[in-house]
Amino acid sequence: MEKILFRSTNRQSKTVSFEEALLRGQAPDYGLYMPVKTPVFSQKKIKEFSKMPYYEVAFEVLKPFVYGEISDTEMFELCRQSYNFPVPVEKLDQNIYILYLDRGPTASFKDFAARLMARMMNHFASKKNINLIVLVATSGDTGGAVADAFFNMANIKVIVLFPLEEVTDRQRKQMTTLGKNVKAIAVKGTFDDCQALVKRAFNDTSFSEKNLTSANSINIGRLLPQSVYYFKALAEIGADSIVFSVPSGNFGNLMGGVFAREMGVPIKKFVVAVNENDEFPRFLETGVYKPVVPSKKCPSNAMNVGHPSNLARLIDLYGGWLTDERDENGNVIRKGVLKIKPDMQKLRNDFISFSISNEETDRMIRYIYEKYKILIEPHGAVSIAAALKSNLTNCICCLETAHPAKFPEKIREILNLEPQIPENISKLDSKQEDFIIIDNNYFELKEIIL
Repeated sequence: MEKILFRSTNRQSKTVSFEEALLRGQAPDYGLYMPVKTPVFSQKKIKEFSKMPYYEVAFEVLKPFVYGEISDTEMFELCRQSYNFPVPVEKLDQNIYILYLDRGPTASFKDFAARLMARMMNHFASKKNINLIVLVATSGDTGGAVADAFFNMANIKVIVLFPLEEVTDRQRKQMTTLGKNVKAIAVKGTFDDCQALVKRAFNDTSFSEKNLTSANSINIGRLLPQSVYYFKALAEIGADSIVFSVPSGNFGNLMGGVFAREMGVPIKKFVVAVNENDEFPRFLETGVYKPVVPSKKCPSNAMNVGHPSNLARLIDLYGGWLTDERDENGNVIRKGVLKIKPDMQKLRNDFISFSISNEETDRMIRYIYEKYKILIEPHGAVSIAAALKSNLTNCICCLETAHPAKFPEKIREILNLEPQIPENISKLDSKQEDFIIIDNNYFELKEIIL
């Protein structure tokens, strides 16, 4: 087996090992790391995954990417520790299935990425005897998953930035009640503001001794683990080919699926389900990319992203080049500059995208409960609504990315009922919070990091 290297989407940095890509997070040229090549699994092998527990599938899919850096024995154990919760698939209708990604410790699909990434980072940090600072921006669920995954790790400190007015109480408490090596910061702004602060910090030379790294989906260590549940879903459903309807914000979840397709999962098409932040469906329609600034506030808050970071990866894969224009100090002058246009015909063939309004989201939550007695939350509602709008007759798997108990206000408003609360979520209600509030000001963040 040959070692897989990683290159930058901005094409101005050298290729690096998996360890360096993981610990750097973002390339020095502000680009995002992409594998130079991907392994391809046979259809026979993918079908065999139905007989394996999830952690074994994760090991099989991911071991080529860490070959020569983490031994098979160590990687198997990291996967076994990370994935000790169920990943059920349920048939909703004749051709529509729901993949539940909300059964992990923080009741969010972000657990799939954060738990393994934390263990891989800790593996390398311990081996090199270094300390890391993990800096992460969240629009809702990433912060809680990352905080939980890295909590109490001796070699790692975590700083989580979240938009003050755009997370639910329970999402906030998942970040603000841990303490110890986890510091939570509320920013007076949007998720895009939080993300811009984080990206700027990564290229601040005054932090060269701090070993800053990212746990956002700009980090390739977040995306590769997310490719695994696409393999497992197809194997469990038993279809010869499949369409995935993916609720998409920063496009990390979508890129996990795209990587799975590149590795052999027979995905006919992706339904890219977005909320009212509709920059991607407009881009597919017109070929002109224009970020939504500021991003719109929707109940599917993990998708309140007006300029998805991982769109740069998707466009790169289709022969294009999307980047942000910056000044000599690293400040973003213009977001989302399309320097080279991707193959739009191929993009339109492989992806179909729908923007689901807040009203449509609410109606879908009510419709699914009244017709099927299944309780879904806003992100899953966006996914199912987009799948139905597509009118595709293929087998479609919709992703439910968070537990309804994380959105009790919305569920009460629509259905006048209280969602059943998983034990790990109910414990949050009595815990004391500890976080600080800052303006959308880089120098306030910098002072905290220093």
